[in-house]
Amino acid sequence: MSAVAQQNPQNPEEQEKKLSEYIQKEVDRLEMTLRLEDWQVFYVDSILNHDYRAMQEEMNSLSSAKVSNYDIYTKASDKWAENIYVAFRKVLNDNQWEKYLKSGAARDKKAREKRKAKMGKSSAKLREND
Repeated sequence: MSAVAQQNPQNPEEQEKKLSEYIQKEVDRLEMTLRLEDWQVFYVDSILNHDYRAMQEEMNSLSSAKVSNYDIYTKASDKWAENIYVAFRKVLNDNQWEKYLKSGAARDKKAREKRKAKMGKSSAKLREND
């Protein structure tokens, strides 16, 4: 996910096309692997379209502001990934949720939590040194 947002194609049209293709592939993959019902496909598509586009907009804003701190990009990416995770839990039934977690979502969630804890410790040390 963050790789898509951090890749900066030459122009906005190309960037939009790549994002749309990525989202559609992800919706198709989730539809097949989780055996989503039509109403779930609609929600998954809506969630991914909203959150990936919002994440991309945030990444572009950071890039335009010449932000060079990688942790800020990671924090933004993790925020949107967490939003997707929480939203999917509301849409998926228990069996689908288990499959989703086993497909890598649980590992990704754990990695986000680990990064968040590490960043929290780093910022606490910085405040301590002030």
